[in-house]
Amino acid sequence: MAYLGPGAKVQKSGAGLVASRPPTDDEYDTADNISTVSALSDDTGSTPDSVGDEVDETSTQELFEDKLKEYIEGTTQKSAQGRKNCLDEIKKALSKCYLYDFLMDRKVTLSDSLTRCLRKGKGDEQALAATCFCLLFTQLGTDVEDIFNEIRPLMLSLMADNSVNLKARSKCALALAISSFLACDEIEQVKSVMKALEDVFRNSYRKGDKSVPTHNPETCHFHSQALQAWCLLLSIAPTFIVNDIVSSHLVKLPDLLYSKDLDVKISAGETIAMMYELARETNEDFEGDDIDNLCDLLKNLATDCQKSQARKERKQQRSSFRDILRTIEEADVPETCVKFGSEHLILNSWVRKKQYDTFCQVMGPSINQQLQFNELLREIFDLGPVIPVGTVKTKLSKHERNMYKAAAFKARTKARSKHRDKRSVTLNGF
Repeated sequence: MAYLGPGAKVQKSGAGLVASRPPTDDEYDTADNISTVSALSDDTGSTPDSVGDEVDETSTQELFEDKLKEYIEGTTQKSAQGRKNCLDEIKKALSKCYLYDFLMDRKVTLSDSLTRCLRKGKGDEQALAATCFCLLFTQLGTDVEDIFNEIRPLMLSLMADNSVNLKARSKCALALAISSFLACDEIEQVKSVMKALEDVFRNSYRKGDKSVPTHNPETCHFHSQALQAWCLLLSIAPTFIVNDIVSSHLVKLPDLLYSKDLDVKISAGETIAMMYELARETNEDFEGDDIDNLCDLLKNLATDCQKSQARKERKQQRSSFRDILRTIEEADVPETCVKFGSEHLILNSWVRKKQYDTFCQVMGPSINQQLQFNELLREIFDLGPVIPVGTVKTKLSKHERNMYKAAAFKARTKARSKHRDKRSVTLNGF
């Protein structure tokens, strides 16, 4: 499941990242605000100033943890607005810093509070509780498998309930995918979650008469979220399940490319690209049953110039579908390098991109800090052990960088040429 990596940015403060209380949005905008990680003291030994800094940092950390305890307790109050405020603060804290030890000591208490908010809350409160569950699983992984087994039926029920707020249902879809991805080893449970997610986005398939269903923006967002969650679980599915899904869904998913909603179209296109990528891992000549019509449709989307679309949306659509089309036609995957601190994470496959995008969606800009300090995410993206703050990472020389780029270019060119040759033979033979 794990993949190689490049990443995002972290700001340093003094001896390291410093934790502080999380009461206001303005304070949360500062990346140094909350963290459980601090740098080691200098090799020269402690000085009066350094000792004072350590004391200040310890007291700040204790203050932060005390405030977070208050917010957890605050989720049980009678005021709905008060509960939402506390959930929002918990969400900010869990996204901004790695709190494994703190959460392990309180996972049952926090889980019970979040479950209560899911059951009795409405709308935004349920959405915030589901997001906090996402963050809890991202911090603790398989250490909360028992909690996943408890809340899974509730989230499945909420996601399928048409009377529940659409925003809350969208967050439940994401939480189900994240928790299944990180804390579930039972393949049948994962399949059941994927089936439930498919029951959501299938409502955006074209009707029997090939007409496109009309949905409001909130419903389209829900369908897009469900598809992205489904795609995340597909990225870790064993080969035999991938093969079954590719054969059964590659004829269905292109229907979503006709949607009037941009997010649904892009999510569908990226899912199709990932399916081709996975299928070609076992059969490098894989083309599907109707690749020509699919490529024609993708070309239209990559060159679309409808005046009804905003310029920004047209640009996003063209850029996305050019990348998707290259993957289908040439087996070429766009590569992105994400930098954080002294490290970087390379997204060189659709599988890795979809996984990274999902965690970005949960954590927002704080993905940078989490990539640097969250041991679970570092394992998923093959980043290795946490690098202490202040460690100087040796850079490659200019000659070494050029040699690496030349070798990578040669390998990509060879792979593409090989694929193009085989595709031309197939087409000519046909």
